[in-house]
Amino acid sequence: MPLTLLLIAGGVGTGVFGALLGLGGGILIVPLLTLGFGLPFRDAVAVSLLAVITTSSASAAIYLARGAANLRLGMTLELLTALGALFGGLLAFALDERLLAGLFAILLAYVAVSMARRREGRPPGSAVPSGEPPIDGPRPGGYVATLGGAGYVVRRLPLGLALSAFAGVQSALLGVGGGIVKVPAMHLVMGVPLRVATATSNMTIGVTASASAMLYLARGAVDPYVAGPVVLGVFIGATIASRLSHRVPLPLVRWLFVGVLTLVAFQMMARALQVSISR
Repeated sequence: MPLTLLLIAGGVGTGVFGALLGLGGGILIVPLLTLGFGLPFRDAVAVSLLAVITTSSASAAIYLARGAANLRLGMTLELLTALGALFGGLLAFALDERLLAGLFAILLAYVAVSMARRREGRPPGSAVPSGEPPIDGPRPGGYVATLGGAGYVVRRLPLGLALSAFAGVQSALLGVGGGIVKVPAMHLVMGVPLRVATATSNMTIGVTASASAMLYLARGAVDPYVAGPVVLGVFIGATIASRLSHRVPLPLVRWLFVGVLTLVAFQMMARALQVSISR
């Protein structure tokens, strides 16, 4: 019973962070289960993917009802993310995870620095006040023009799609949730406000995780005695966080995101160098 309660408590904490930052909670669940509970890495990834699905399910309806998420943009990016997740799930049992972890750690460190240096205020590509020239060139037309929202326009869609495909691959391989790539991609590359990016990520990451979780389930990599309590805790935490997220100051969201990125970058690099904290 104490172990079950600890798993539920850990799920609540990761659910709160996952829903608040658009990461799905997997970025914390994998280290929690591997370092804290001694679960094998791939088994932790499988449980993490189920937690990501739970976070998305618990928060998607709330974000959509509040108008915080961009449904059209999210579904457009998700087409490539889901394909990437299927591909990543097939590779998960074939590639050396140390190489993947090392490359991913470098990416995380770069994104963390970029997020930390970004000034608060109008994101690149956003709408400008009347009388001021656009700061990022002409506004896009056609289908891309329909992907924007109130106060911003979407830029560099092809690059955003490519990064979304990569988000799906790394989600399946590392179980950390595609949001860790998609949120910075939407915010830093495509000019989407941070709060909209996190809400949109939360809405779509469940689809990404479902695409690869099926492969883990088929291989029997899910421990139901671990997954059950964790998923219950994640659902509770994600429901609470999604209802209160609009009250959290945006600078706090940004620095929490930078902190989580930095922490996981160190963990991934330690795994790549075979000096994991668990050893």
